[in-house]
Amino acid sequence: MSQSMNRYERFRNSIPLLVHSKKLEQIHKGYSSDDKYIVYNRNGHPSYILRTYSIDQDKNKRLEFSRLQLMEKHDVKCSRPIEIGTLPEQELGYMIVSFIEGNEASEELLLLTEEEQFNIGVQAGLELKKIHQVSCPDHMKSWGERMAAKHHQYRVEYAKCGVAINNEEKLLSFIDDKLHLMKDRPNLFQHDDYHIGNLIVKDGKLSGIIDFNRYDWGDPIHEFVKVGIFSAEVSVPFSVGQIQEYNHYNEPDDEFWQLYSLYLAMMLVSSIVWILKVKPDESDIMLKKIHKVMDDHNNFERMIPKWYSQFQAKV
Repeated sequence: MSQSMNRYERFRNSIPLLVHSKKLEQIHKGYSSDDKYIVYNRNGHPSYILRTYSIDQDKNKRLEFSRLQLMEKHDVKCSRPIEIGTLPEQELGYMIVSFIEGNEASEELLLLTEEEQFNIGVQAGLELKKIHQVSCPDHMKSWGERMAAKHHQYRVEYAKCGVAINNEEKLLSFIDDKLHLMKDRPNLFQHDDYHIGNLIVKDGKLSGIIDFNRYDWGDPIHEFVKVGIFSAEVSVPFSVGQIQEYNHYNEPDDEFWQLYSLYLAMMLVSSIVWILKVKPDESDIMLKKIHKVMDDHNNFERMIPKWYSQFQAKV
């Protein structure tokens, strides 16, 4: 019996909800340290996602599970939390959530018309508003304090990492000049990895949001950084739709673009540090994305990215 079959039999014998399942199929996408599996029911249809993780993460995972319950309460289109537990003999914890039918937006968008891409972006903006209805716990420090401390740590690590972003002096001085904008910003629930790789599309519509495991609390505008570095690279119409719906179908104001640019600039620094730790073999891919963002913003001399302005000029 193969190792994967052994693992499947162990899960099926240990987790009552899986007793009548037909098979497990491991998912190899993403950067999470969790192991992820599609669970197929006895009829061979996908019904659940099983995530397993080191048992020492149990406390944090139960918090994540409770956040999914909050999202369900606010009717967010996302995986529904079904069960969470531990398998002490395997030193694992597990979480079972509902399966969302469809494919990643990153695969589906380019098969659609620009209008359809834009409309899916609108749907993504609408869901983001629902996510941001939840306020942070009372005991939490302000977003500005937490983000400034985190950025300082990334700057220290970036200075030592041996990799430099082109025109980094312009990037770093831009950040330093704008850091004060984070003061007194809202502290709301964030998905914190909101991009086309974590959005599922079926039949030309957004069918759901996955992977809340990086959730955080902070400024809702921070959610848009992944638009700049990931989503716009694949679909500008989607990205514009998401931004405009979130801003009540109006052109975003200057405050939005100032904060968007600040958070995106900060993310370029943290992305270098992160990729070198997590997937160093993909550092060239990340640098290419970073330099594209630098070009989109003329080394952060402009707040509104070129791709957004060009799309608006076209329509």
